[in-house]
Amino acid sequence: MTVTVRPAVPADAAVIFSFIRGLADYEKLLHEVEATAADLAGHLFGPAPRLFCDIAEQDGTPVGFAIWFYNYSTFRGRHGIYLEDLFVVPEARGVGAGKALLRALARRCEAQGLARLEWAVLNWNAPAIAFYDGLGASAQTEWTVRRLTDEALSKLARGG
Repeated sequence: MTVTVRPAVPADAAVIFSFIRGLADYEKLLHEVEATAADLAGHLFGPAPRLFCDIAEQDGTPVGFAIWFYNYSTFRGRHGIYLEDLFVVPEARGVGAGKALLRALARRCEAQGLARLEWAVLNWNAPAIAFYDGLGASAQTEWTVRRLTDEALSKLARGG
């Protein structure tokens, strides 16, 4: 069984969306998915994309994806990559698809002189945490993620 990684193409929009729904289901957040396959296609493959996706294939069949974008470290003075989502279908876990996706991003970081590769993982996701620990990823426990959405975001935007 061979695992390869390639950049997503417009014809992948439906499979990318199915991976997103699979990830949301695994994280018990399927009810929060508002995006559509058309939304993703526009953001990934529109005229000036700011979102990117790599597809992992096992023997030519898509089995996982990584959705990412560039961020910037003011302290390091260089861009980095923020991995928004990483997902491998359950039946393909353990064949190296997740590691291949992360390796492709790490290679991109090195080739482009980027400062870092970052992502978040849910505290309860012990299998993912163990996987990331095995790669040598360090937990950034001194940071707490904060988020504004929906009404709180609108209230702040309106001056509240």
